[in-house]
Amino acid sequence: MQSFASFTASITGGPRALRPGQVIRILVTFRQALPGRYQGRLELTFNDGTTRPFVIIRQLRAVVGNSEDHELLKAAAPYVHRRPAKWYSNASTVEGRRPPALDVVKWVKPLLPAPIPPALADALALRSTKAAIAAIRTHHLPGTLTAATHTRHFQTLLHIEEQRLVEDLRLYDMAEVTFKQDGKLYALTVPGLAERRPSVVIGDTLEAQRVTGGRHTYRGYVHAVRLQDILVSFHGSFNVGARYNVRFQYNRTPIKRQHQALLVPSTSAERLLFPGHQHVPLDRALRDGDLTASLINLAIRSNRAQLQAVQSILRMKAGAAPFIIFGPPGTGKTVVDVEAILQLLRTQPNARILACAPSNSAADLLAQRLMSLSPSEMFRCNAIFRNRATLPEELVPYSSFRDNHFALPALKTLLSYKVIVSTCGNASFAYNIGMPQGHFTHIFIDEAGQGSEPEVLTAGIKTMVSKDTRVVLSGDPKQLGPVIRSSIARELGLDKSFLERLMERPLYSNTQTGRGRSYIKLTKNFRSHSAILTYPNDKFYDGELEVAGAPSQINSFIGSTQLVNPKFPVVFHAIFGENERESTSPSYFNIDEATEVVEYVKDLLKDRQRPIRSKDIGIITPYFAQVSKIRQLLRKANITDLKVATVEEFQGQERRIIIISTVRSNRDLLSYDAKFTLGFVSNPRRFNVAVTRAQALLVVVGDPSILSVDPMWRGFMNYVYLHGGWRGEAPSWDPNAPVRMDGNYAAEMREAAAAEMDALIARLAEGEDLEGEANYDQAFREAE
Repeated sequence: MQSFASFTASITGGPRALRPGQVIRILVTFRQALPGRYQGRLELTFNDGTTRPFVIIRQLRAVVGNSEDHELLKAAAPYVHRRPAKWYSNASTVEGRRPPALDVVKWVKPLLPAPIPPALADALALRSTKAAIAAIRTHHLPGTLTAATHTRHFQTLLHIEEQRLVEDLRLYDMAEVTFKQDGKLYALTVPGLAERRPSVVIGDTLEAQRVTGGRHTYRGYVHAVRLQDILVSFHGSFNVGARYNVRFQYNRTPIKRQHQALLVPSTSAERLLFPGHQHVPLDRALRDGDLTASLINLAIRSNRAQLQAVQSILRMKAGAAPFIIFGPPGTGKTVVDVEAILQLLRTQPNARILACAPSNSAADLLAQRLMSLSPSEMFRCNAIFRNRATLPEELVPYSSFRDNHFALPALKTLLSYKVIVSTCGNASFAYNIGMPQGHFTHIFIDEAGQGSEPEVLTAGIKTMVSKDTRVVLSGDPKQLGPVIRSSIARELGLDKSFLERLMERPLYSNTQTGRGRSYIKLTKNFRSHSAILTYPNDKFYDGELEVAGAPSQINSFIGSTQLVNPKFPVVFHAIFGENERESTSPSYFNIDEATEVVEYVKDLLKDRQRPIRSKDIGIITPYFAQVSKIRQLLRKANITDLKVATVEEFQGQERRIIIISTVRSNRDLLSYDAKFTLGFVSNPRRFNVAVTRAQALLVVVGDPSILSVDPMWRGFMNYVYLHGGWRGEAPSWDPNAPVRMDGNYAAEMREAAAAEMDALIARLAEGEDLEGEANYDQAFREAE
């Protein structure tokens, strides 16, 4: 909320002497055209001429906006911390029937249990995060990370993250719900299912206890996941007419795969995990004369960095460290992966390639771009429990099914494919089905910066390599890394990707063995207008990115009436709103920003001079409640086919127009955000991803008084203001003054927040979970 000279007051008839019982009228006037929340102060000074004057003060508040929208979106009641439903921990368990899909594949290597050690669980139970971290560092983590301690180090971090995942699921416990009979199964409506809050897949389990009567725990298996509900199998004694308390159970399969990848011994561990100068992938950087080749994608010919990357991959030495394609936003790193894979198949007939990415969407994109290969040459390997409806239709011929579920073909057939595409987590199939070590000549991992180190290693890097296997990683260490839910695991380093850790090693950072020999940095940006690209380019990429997008696309909003400066397609819209929460959700929203964002959408869609479709617009905001409120307003306006999502869900994507709602309008909540890595303040990578999604127009709606505490944001707002892109009240600081960018502001703010949050957590009542509530803004990972 901001205070401006928008309020004026006058006494009817002017100042005068008062008599007891006399009524005077004071006219308060508010004038303001800009939407938002405003406050002022009315001061009445009384003086009887004999004693010291005294003052009566009254606060003034005003809201400028659409009253109908405010009424629609307002919280029905204040948020209250959820209390866990009653649960009997010693009740006997009655099992339901496992879905047949779980038995489709016969694995030859079973996954080990990998339970959390009791002593580590005790350390995690300490109320103080600082004390827990100290205990873990002293008693559980090795002193240094080396090839000898690597497994223990990351297994400990995985245990910490798993503990948090289990606790976060408690936020989705359901109280006093009923099931409906659906054939031999039971249907349960699950709010938030489509948003992966919680994530539920076939084969997951849940537990149900009757609210009254009976002391059994019914363990049910999920047989089907639909848009709003799930179908569950329970024991025959389950009474569908009763009311139940329900708990979702954490599916440990993905994390057990990661433990397996860490535990498998590898003769190539040193060159892949801790490479030295002796493992440099190329003897020398390639010169112009080396870059002649018959290309499949002819567009690469005019892009030296892409061409050099492809040729470098083709010339990698056996026994080398991973070769890295450092791909900033919009520079086409996936294009390089695809060209390199096709060139390898053309020049090396015996090549066998495993191509992976952390998410299904990224793996699908890889497979779609490799569809010049036939279904007998390429296999899109899907997890058995993946929802079939999420697979692009054109990839169906490249996949395997049994009884309407995904499956694996026979081992002999698997060995015949030239390329297998999978998510990193699901790529453990190769080891567990019995494919021989060294079968794959090359392993490619796209978007490698988005996966944690154990997750990326699951993609066969330890389990499937021989001394000759070449590994290629593509990604951007300057964008968002892996999503880690535990603040303790983040503090201890699990949020640093394998890609980022490697690039910090001397092999990659040294000028003699690094750029050109161990990694290539792509520099042509095919996405954004120069006004959108300039600031993140300077702050994150040393100013090396070149604007290379199609002029008809990136210049399409120059001269638009939506701009403040018709030659500058970036707008910062200053608005002073208020943070609120619904009674049932711990996530924050800002009605003032939500209404302003949707007004921009309406104006853009009405602009006949520059016709666009709603799917050309993307709306990014860091809080799930704000996502929901904006979607609600869009439905009211009958606007569909427009993506509204968090930053994490937009990474790797682009839109012609991006509108960002930053939400925060309360400085008191910045410590909360810093502790749990929420929001935009003190999170430069989230800022980088958000502002680099736009092609032709970037609009940021936010509270400058809050954002300005972060040097990255203050610098950006100065940049926009000085280029004439500012809309609303002018900055309260001098935008010409230099902004200190030295030092690690984000780390300093998180450190300062830690003590404050520890004190708050210590005061919470039993059963309240502040970190779990913060993680509500982070969807669970998709099923792999």
